[in-house]
Amino acid sequence: MISRYFYYAKLEDFLQESFESIFGKLVRNDDGDSVLLQKTAWEEEIRILKETLVPYTQEEAWIVFEYSLIRLGKRIDAILLLKERVFVLEFKVGENKYLKSDVDQVLDYALDLKNFQQGSKDRIIAPILIATESPTINDDISFSNYDASVYSPICSNAEKLSETITKLLNSQIQQRNYNVELKDWIRSRYAPTPTIIEAAKALYLNHSVADLTKSEAEGAQLDKTTNYCLKIIKETKEKGKKSILFVTGVPGAGKTLVGLNVAIKQSEDKKDEADKAVYLSGNGPLVEVLTEALARDKKKQEEKNSGQKYNITTARREVKQFIQIIHRYRDQMLGKLQFPIKGKDLQIDPTKELKDKEAGYAEVENIAIFDEAQRSWNQEHLSSWLKRKKGVNNFPMSEGEFLIWSLDQRPDWAVIICLVGGGQEINTGEAGIGEWIRAIKETFPDWQVYISDQLTSKEYAEGNVKQFLSDYKNVVYSNDLHLAVSMRSFRAEKLSELVHHLLDGETTKAKDLYNEIKEKYPIKLTRDLNKTKAWLRERARTNERYGLIVSSKAYRLKPMAIDVRCKPDTVHWFLDDINDIRSSLFLEDAATEFDVQGLELDYVGLIWDGDLRRNKNSWDYFEFNGGTKWNNVNKEERKAYQLNAYRVLLTRARQGVVICVPTGDLKDPTRSPEIYDGTYEYLKSIGFEEI
Repeated sequence: MISRYFYYAKLEDFLQESFESIFGKLVRNDDGDSVLLQKTAWEEEIRILKETLVPYTQEEAWIVFEYSLIRLGKRIDAILLLKERVFVLEFKVGENKYLKSDVDQVLDYALDLKNFQQGSKDRIIAPILIATESPTINDDISFSNYDASVYSPICSNAEKLSETITKLLNSQIQQRNYNVELKDWIRSRYAPTPTIIEAAKALYLNHSVADLTKSEAEGAQLDKTTNYCLKIIKETKEKGKKSILFVTGVPGAGKTLVGLNVAIKQSEDKKDEADKAVYLSGNGPLVEVLTEALARDKKKQEEKNSGQKYNITTARREVKQFIQIIHRYRDQMLGKLQFPIKGKDLQIDPTKELKDKEAGYAEVENIAIFDEAQRSWNQEHLSSWLKRKKGVNNFPMSEGEFLIWSLDQRPDWAVIICLVGGGQEINTGEAGIGEWIRAIKETFPDWQVYISDQLTSKEYAEGNVKQFLSDYKNVVYSNDLHLAVSMRSFRAEKLSELVHHLLDGETTKAKDLYNEIKEKYPIKLTRDLNKTKAWLRERARTNERYGLIVSSKAYRLKPMAIDVRCKPDTVHWFLDDINDIRSSLFLEDAATEFDVQGLELDYVGLIWDGDLRRNKNSWDYFEFNGGTKWNNVNKEERKAYQLNAYRVLLTRARQGVVICVPTGDLKDPTRSPEIYDGTYEYLKSIGFEEI
């Protein structure tokens, strides 16, 4: 079951409750994920705290184990709420020294609570690192350089922890009226401070995010779409309504950049905190790479301006409020529900969160921007996952429907902006744009829908978007919501159309388009991996990025030293230089469609395996059984995912592509030449030149 914590009790009750009972609750709430080492640590933590906290039995105090900052993806060992102070306790059981990384970790937790949790904003936060076997302690009390109400981390062993807490309690704090009573701290909301939004804004406006989403071509279209979204946000707020916008476009057209632009511009010069926007994505690698890129730039800027070292973890903390994983946002809302769920009527459990006078039980932001909304899960997939992973039975909604429901909880107004790629559903359970439209029609008929009138291509709900909305009264069509030109491949505006025809088997159309773009955007063909690597190295100039990409089903490239089971570290793969073996520039690790969707390189080497094969007139779809042979893929849904995977791969490069189709091996039936020859000849027939 989704919860903010594994264990929570009044301190008096904790001290009286048996060890077995407390430990049992921790284990039950853990979903069975923790290893034996963690469970052994819990045993020691319970013992230490039971001994340490006896002097405070009569105090109005509370203890929390494994407290989750769900939207930030973090979990704190223990929190003690005592005398209007928040003690953040990080245990290192069996450790005999205080490592700098551990000190940074507990301070990071304390600052996260200060910046993101309503009940902590006006309280003193005391981070304590407990290395249980250390022979020394460091109980110097001083406030950190980061926040005047957060102490610098205090280091204690198990034996002296009680004295350390007493010393902190004896230090004077200013008396004040607290926004949230200490007894309600556990129910207080995720509520980032305005300064964090401003920090994120400054990061983006001064950041070379153009390295990831360069825009030499149709910048005017991006501005037009951004301004249209901002206009609808303004109108929706003024009327106290709820609106959902669908921003669509060809691969690389700049949907992600539009989302970031809207979120940033929405926070500019706004005095009303109700105008908050959050950028959400289900694309983990995209979030990780954007977050790290922004944080690294922030660090450089701060060090350049001040001449002093700036902690990268501080920069990351500032960025993470602005860009978040959509699943954590979803889980935050799930944690507020009443269980068990009965039917389709979801109910909020008021014992789990305090009701806000403006937001109600919804999240703090009025505006949510969902990138790659076509990849949100359908009801069957989400329900199955929640049952298996979270113990939630009979969940009645798809991910898209639940996210609309979450914003619909606001009593004032709300806007959802869905950034939707056509034909880019690449995994089981991804619902596509059709599921969002169904949810609006059936469950939220009062929401105003804004959508492009260009959605006639079969990549969008098989071209039936207009038909689905034909009897919906609250719909507005606008050309401003469709990005028709690829900005990713700025030298080849027609690349997306070319890929569309290539995958549809329309050879003549694909050939004609390639003849138009080949002088500016080369697509080369080879059967030699070494030639692939050499071409990439020769083409790229200083500061241009290249790398190898493959389908996630490309299991028979192992003889070429490419194993899709070995996942690249996407942050290092996209951001580090040629001296780092984890970098894409080193040409050792190959990324899959899941790693690169939404991101881009200047040049790519696409290694094409036997999972998608061309025969004379159509594609054949296969999946390797892991041992001896390729099996036919027969389900139409899985075929579509496989074709879309190659659509993603073929549109990742901004300046050029080299496609390597292996020759195969007569002695290996899983790599026989006939598996690859048809694909090679088909690509060659389009006019791609051999090297």
